[in-house]
Amino acid sequence: MAQIGLSDLYYAPITEAASTGVETYGTPVKLAKAISANIQVNTDDATLYADDGADVIIKEFVDGTITLNVNDLAVADVAALTGAIVDSKGVLVSAAEDTPKPVAIGFKSRSASGGDRYFWLYRVVFAVPNEELNTKGQTVQFATPTIVGTISRRNKAETSGKHLWKADVKAGVTGVDATVITGWFSAVYEPTYSA
Repeated sequence: MAQIGLSDLYYAPITEAASTGVETYGTPVKLAKAISANIQVNTDDATLYADDGADVIIKEFVDGTITLNVNDLAVADVAALTGAIVDSKGVLVSAAEDTPKPVAIGFKSRSASGGDRYFWLYRVVFAVPNEELNTKGQTVQFATPTIVGTISRRNKAETSGKHLWKADVKAGVTGVDATVITGWFSAVYEPTYSA
């Protein structure tokens, strides 16, 4: 599928149960205007050979990274994503001991063939944002923040015993419930399964 756009970037805070680590998602918060999102996935690959050929091939999700380039990052959002604090005078203060909390990340991308694709990454832990600043010369150059997160599976197992890491749906496809699309950013998507 050819994608030609990126918008509606959200994050949802995660609260983890102390005894099980099972995630509960908070209300999604609009993050910033998205410029780019690059998702790289790492898999564990193994091939079992039998009778002079590949008999079993396994490719399992291990983790991944998401690199987000945005127009700006609000102080409160940086604090929520990186574990930094905002002091009583509104200054963002970062410490070596900051511990970022996991969040879910949602966004949409326009498809060249029509309709939008919607995503939720269920568990992402972000590092401190990267910034590149340049002096003003004869031409204006924009400097925008980039923030990199590690994608992992969520702790909560589905009824099938699987641990999800991503939900992805395309609007306008036969069989997709329209209410899923209209409510996509009001809450982190939780799958339902037929009996």
